[in-house]
Amino acid sequence: MPGVPLGRWALVTAALAGIAVPSGALGPPAGPRAARHADVVRPALPVPQTGHHQHAAAAEGRGGHASLSALAAPTAGLLSNTTATEGVAPAVARGARYVEGSNVLRLASGRWMYLADGRPAPAVVVAPGHPAALRQIEESRAWLASGRVPGRTPARRAAAGRALLAMRALLRPNGALAAGWSDGWKYSWPRDASFASAAFAHTGHDPEAYRILRYSAATQRPDGSWEARTKLDGSGPPDGRHRQLDANGWVPWAAWQWYRTAPAAGRRARLDALYPMVRKAADHAAGSLRADGLPPASPDYWELATATPNIGTAAPLLAGLNAAADLAREAHHPEDAARWARAAARLSDAVSARFLPLGYRRTADGRSGHDSAVAFMAPPFNAAPAGLPRALDAAYRALLLPNGGLTPGNDPSAPWGGTAWTPSTAFFALAWAGTGRPARAGRVLDWVLAKRNVLGELPEKVDADGRPASVAPLAWTGSLALLALVALDGPPLPTPPLRP
Repeated sequence: MPGVPLGRWALVTAALAGIAVPSGALGPPAGPRAARHADVVRPALPVPQTGHHQHAAAAEGRGGHASLSALAAPTAGLLSNTTATEGVAPAVARGARYVEGSNVLRLASGRWMYLADGRPAPAVVVAPGHPAALRQIEESRAWLASGRVPGRTPARRAAAGRALLAMRALLRPNGALAAGWSDGWKYSWPRDASFASAAFAHTGHDPEAYRILRYSAATQRPDGSWEARTKLDGSGPPDGRHRQLDANGWVPWAAWQWYRTAPAAGRRARLDALYPMVRKAADHAAGSLRADGLPPASPDYWELATATPNIGTAAPLLAGLNAAADLAREAHHPEDAARWARAAARLSDAVSARFLPLGYRRTADGRSGHDSAVAFMAPPFNAAPAGLPRALDAAYRALLLPNGGLTPGNDPSAPWGGTAWTPSTAFFALAWAGTGRPARAGRVLDWVLAKRNVLGELPEKVDADGRPASVAPLAWTGSLALLALVALDGPPLPTPPLRP
């Protein structure tokens, strides 16, 4: 790495892996709170930042200081005490594994590595069975047991448990959800956070689901929209990238999914607290529709602008308007419900008129290729419209790569190359689970789960040789996998109703 003396880097890596290093090589003693046989690691070295969703590196355009997790490669795993989180570097992950049901890492040396409870702290390496580490393990296992770990096979349940623990580690006390734990990913995207809220809701982790929604309410702009992403402290966006209108669909959809699963006691009062956010989001979405019923061109989950409306924005807005209308009925706001239902009907008709004849391809002008966002027209987002099964099959065939995963889209100008993206692949598992094709959904989902890295974390990408690539874990992939597993376990996930 530029600017990092190789000798220093070797010492830090060796210490984390449990290899003996000379006393004092890593700096001053750990301090009075360190356990007698513990090694405390305090790396903080200057490195360039990396990007999220392919283009964030150029958008950032500045250097910074990052912990060991950002050196050499993105994270391979996470240490967490629920209030603080630290990334695990790939070099540390080699030969290591998590103690089952926890974010305590058993290193290749046999020693354990964890974050001490209750404070942002350096990683501590301790002897196996260390009492404080054991307490942390017991707490995380109890948290898993307080909800549901979906999956009909041991392998699926193991992947689900790991995804839940990773998402919990990425969730901040204030409700911000980091997309990942490497520089460039360490921000909260409304899209990723909404999926995580829905996944927490459907696995019985209501406090986490609702905390995310409260953060979305706190960071909503006065006009009802959201920034593309925010800093984890909620202080605002890290850059000037364009806002992405799909958030105005994803957030109300997530609120609806939460409401459908929330404990009855106090549910209405908590909905009332969220309702101003839902109203502003739905009014902004409805007000954005053009004369033809479609939303304007907007960057979507690709984080790339299109010249004409795209399905990656239209489908989430349709889901969000239907969700908002149903929440308005529950909250006894009939005028809101009627207004948003009319907007949803207009948008639904426009999608049928403009996207259906194209097989729900990426843009409404007919000049684009297939887009994995076709899956957003399926449950649990939207009631499957006419022609969707055929469009899903066509898109899957067009986007399938030799490594078995999917590229987000096949436009000639698309920047994806031969790398598969696990979220785009998982879209189809969720869509087929929701449209009565569980066997096909299971095969696609099992491909995604088989690409977990050495620590069992779900990566953002899979390279041309079929190996996990980029940052791991990725909250969005974990959320999608959990939702698909819940849907495959049955009954199907609920879908916001489209009503006249």
